[in-house]
Amino acid sequence: MTALSNTISTPFTTLISATQLQALLDNKVPCMVFDCSCDLMQPETGPTQYREAHIPGAVYAHLDNALSAKGDRSLTRAASGGRHPLPARDVFASWLGSVGFDNSMQAVVYDRQGANYCGRLWWMLKWLGHENVAVLDGGFQAWQAADGAVASGEESVRPATPFELGDSLVQLVDITAVVSHLGKPGQTIVDARGAPRFKGEVEPIDSVAGHIPGALNRPFNQNIGADGRFKDAATLRAEFTALLGQRNSADVVHHCGSGVSAVPNILAMEIAGLGRTALFAGSWSEWCSDPSRPVAQG
Repeated sequence: MTALSNTISTPFTTLISATQLQALLDNKVPCMVFDCSCDLMQPETGPTQYREAHIPGAVYAHLDNALSAKGDRSLTRAASGGRHPLPARDVFASWLGSVGFDNSMQAVVYDRQGANYCGRLWWMLKWLGHENVAVLDGGFQAWQAADGAVASGEESVRPATPFELGDSLVQLVDITAVVSHLGKPGQTIVDARGAPRFKGEVEPIDSVAGHIPGALNRPFNQNIGADGRFKDAATLRAEFTALLGQRNSADVVHHCGSGVSAVPNILAMEIAGLGRTALFAGSWSEWCSDPSRPVAQG
């Protein structure tokens, strides 16, 4: 077996480089690429970017319509609260099958925003029991820098295929658990929002400014180096160890504004060898929706 075939026969579960992705595609390894580009403040930006240029064959995964239950007005079956509630697992599985994704495939996810949005799909696939999903390190920019082929417009619709739900491979924490463990040993909240929002100096989206009392602040973009790629494992481990101090990494629960930008911190801790930590998907948008919950600033 050649070095190349050894490389492509190994499932990718955290990061994949542009070169490795090209090898998968060249060798016809069962694979689906998802473009998750997005702009929270301008929802049409992501779809427009996709239509202008994307990796050939990539499926566009819309944050509002595919990766959350935001478009479901009833939200009766949403799997979390917050501004971008998770859809029910079977609903998301049906969407995956509708775009032609099945359990045999390697998934590769990317965006143009420093893994801010594609991490959501990385986590959700593992939530459905699909381990073989990786973030394209450096995003679409890295693909272009590697002279990867680019397509424009819409892709042909693929035949639908069944996607079978499996046991969840990640930990989803709800608001009740966060509240009940607040201030107690065994739970360390890590907030992925920028420092001004965390401190309560500004709040451009949610109704209340500040953070969950006792939370630590790790803005998600601190995981990305100057080259646009995730920092190396040793650097990430040192940074998270310094943040946590004597706290146990296994007790970390990540959150952000609406459960999206928290995921790069989850991925970074896994890259660092600190385990697969939990997500509070409702995040600050759910926390601050009830005025009886405490709020800290500064």
